[in-house]
Amino acid sequence: MEEPDFSSMMSASRPELIEFEGICMSHYFTDDWENVQNFQARPDDILISTYPKAGTTWVSYILDLLYFGNTAPERQTSIPIFMRVPFIEAVLPTIPTGVQLADNLPTTPRLIKTHLPVQLVPKSFWEQNCKVVYVARNAKDNLVSYFHFDRMNQIQPYPGDWNNYIQKFMDGKTAFGPWYDHVCGYWEKKQTYSNLHYMFFEDMVENTDREVERLCTFLGLSKPTEERENITQNVHFDAMKQNQMTNYSTLPVMNFSISPFMRKGKVGDWKNHFTVAQNEQFDEHYKEKMKNTTLKFRTQI
Repeated sequence: MEEPDFSSMMSASRPELIEFEGICMSHYFTDDWENVQNFQARPDDILISTYPKAGTTWVSYILDLLYFGNTAPERQTSIPIFMRVPFIEAVLPTIPTGVQLADNLPTTPRLIKTHLPVQLVPKSFWEQNCKVVYVARNAKDNLVSYFHFDRMNQIQPYPGDWNNYIQKFMDGKTAFGPWYDHVCGYWEKKQTYSNLHYMFFEDMVENTDREVERLCTFLGLSKPTEERENITQNVHFDAMKQNQMTNYSTLPVMNFSISPFMRKGKVGDWKNHFTVAQNEQFDEHYKEKMKNTTLKFRTQI
């Protein structure tokens, strides 16, 4: 099979968002839809789910180290995280589809990631009672991170200017649909599906070791304190940002000259972006959108 001409693909225009199954999507996440929906999960698979830019890679790497850090250390230096933890709905240039990667994973358990809202997750994950780890990040920091990500990521539409992007985010016109529905959908699911562990990005920043310990409890893993501390050091933001296997620098769809994939990893960076007027408008909208849920976020720690 001929190698795709990547440079010409990337110089072509970025994709438009399409309305798909009731949410905004890019064709890079819908081109293999039938295979995604028919994906056969196994009972010991672990699904990592997030709204984009909420700590997906962070939690993926933690899980990978928990399960394979000692048994397969060569993975850590030779296989990028996006190959170790396939993005199930993705059809990206230059690498196999997410479904192909997941089907061919040699590991047990298989770690698989998704950004799909809860209603679009392949049914077999629920039928097999798979463990699901969901990470949520407060809307303002999530929005800032997504804005910078869309600036450098060639497989997403151009974000436009900051003010318009805030409006897009509030209207749910970003890839994978409204943030509000996404975080609330999994929060509701957790009430009836006991194998779902709901994590907050802010808690992880505040005390990574505590959150790793909670994750171990959920997964039924017993790890000595020393090993946990070692993992916490490895997954520190600065360490991951420098690590070619976790910082996405080997995936050519991202333009690091615009912004790194891992930018700041902080809580409260939204204060450097929102004007007073934008913040007031956002808070008003947020209150309306979140009035019917018990889900609460921290925008600073």
